[in-house]
Amino acid sequence: MDILAGYEAAAVVVALLAAFGSAFVRGLTGFGMAILIVPVLALALSPVDAVLLTNFLSVFIGMSEIRRLLRSAEKSAWIIIALVAVTTPVGLYLLTITSPAIARVVIAFIALSAFVAILLPRRGALDHHPATTGGVGILSGLMTGYAGMPGPPVVPYYVGRDIPRETAKASMLLIFTCASTTGLLSGAAIGVLDWSLLLLAALLFPAVLLGNWLGNKASGRIEDRTWRICVGLVLGTAALAALWKAFG
Repeated sequence: MDILAGYEAAAVVVALLAAFGSAFVRGLTGFGMAILIVPVLALALSPVDAVLLTNFLSVFIGMSEIRRLLRSAEKSAWIIIALVAVTTPVGLYLLTITSPAIARVVIAFIALSAFVAILLPRRGALDHHPATTGGVGILSGLMTGYAGMPGPPVVPYYVGRDIPRETAKASMLLIFTCASTTGLLSGAAIGVLDWSLLLLAALLFPAVLLGNWLGNKASGRIEDRTWRICVGLVLGTAALAALWKAFG
């Protein structure tokens, strides 16, 4: 399948804008890229291709800053990464046996669950219990495979705890980079990875790189309430669009 041939000019512009905007949120907050971009890409691509394309972009941008992530991430990130590696293939397999319409609805509701988690008030430090870490890893892996979104369990785990912001961001981004790598390996292993997606990822990556750089520059300059509202609006719009696509 020629992915680029399936895109009209307007669709390419939308994909570039979605890549830029979601990467800006990633640079600003340390999460949100997959949550925002997968529902948009799933409007033009199959859910499987949308998830795998997002995995390519996540790996590209993660590798561009891997030294910083390795230096600053918390040790718990490696436990979560190991569990993600085990459970991601299960999530991806479930995606391949789900009809595109149902998959789009599920992806939309996963995005909405993250939207609700983002809006919750900040709490004190969460209990850093091994069972909590394990549960986060398992859920993150399933969501990585099924929706390309490892973030919904991971974000509350790190953001809600009393740890330095840089440690939280680096831990999340390292997990997301490794989770996306696992997603691509799983896709190749079960035969659903279309390597022409690599070409589309290369087309979108400059927008991701620019958005992530600007987001990092703006990090710390925008009030928490402001970015939560912005993410919520974009996330809600993308989820509603995915639901419209599924039922339309």
